Amino acid sequence: MTENDCCGGCRTEIPKMLEVSDVINEGKGQTSFFFRQKIECRPGQFIMVWLPGVDEKPMAVSYYNKNEFAFTSQAIGKFTNALEKIKKGGKLGIRGPYGNSFSIQKNACIVAGGVGLSSVSTLIDALKNPLVIYGARTKEHLIYLKRYKNKNMLITTDDGSFGRKGFTTDVLEEVLKNKKNKINIVQTCGPEIMMKKIFDLCQKYKVECEASLERMMKCGFGVCGACMVNDKIACMDGPVFNSRQLNKLPEFGNFSRLKSGRKVTLKEYHSIHN
Repeated sequence: MTENDCCGGCRTEIPKMLEVSDVINEGKGQTSFFFRQKIECRPGQFIMVWLPGVDEKPMAVSYYNKNEFAFTSQAIGKFTNALEKIKKGGKLGIRGPYGNSFSIQKNACIVAGGVGLSSVSTLIDALKNPLVIYGARTKEHLIYLKRYKNKNMLITTDDGSFGRKGFTTDVLEEVLKNKKNKINIVQTCGPEIMMKKIFDLCQKYKVECEASLERMMKCGFGVCGACMVNDKIACMDGPVFNSRQLNKLPEFGNFSRLKSGRKVTLKEYHSIHN
């Protein structure tokens, strides 16, 4: 396998430098980078994005069609702020995709928080009329509003500047409590504290749950072990985990690991990560 095989159907662990075909501002500090390149990808999978001289990070594939794909980044740290300087025509190293994927089921409810919508966006595209519950801090932090203007979407903001004031978990409980809503599965990505509450609600109302977990991923294919969640390797066994698996992961919603491998609380992890 050679470097030129990347993104053309076969995967390589060597990044291929791809030209950025377009850059779209999605929201406050949130940007999508497009590539006119074929890639074999399933909803929920991620790629490793290399910015020479800075770092390499995992990014969910947020747009996907036959001849194009994209990822969406939120500027919150050294790497993602450096990405913001990349313009159309610039180049980034891409390898992957990696990880497992969300299942495709009828009567799905998608719950996303902030830029976590980018991890479930290709799932929304693949499903037939899912219910989407999406929340962010403020209106300016919401993404993909035009993209999903015709979707069955309930939007919340922490400050009430758009949609309903409150949290996605409040809306989800109302949906699950109403027996007229036939929800077979809840699929989610966003802040892990939010996802833990969503998982608990699914357990309470006996609904299957799939959650895409964020962890420190250095390699993407299970060699470095940096992304361990209890005994699972997030980049290989995940990033999507189902209810049965989440039940056996006490670190979910509580702990993560730094580059050093040291286990820390989620609060400390997010204060340092990126």
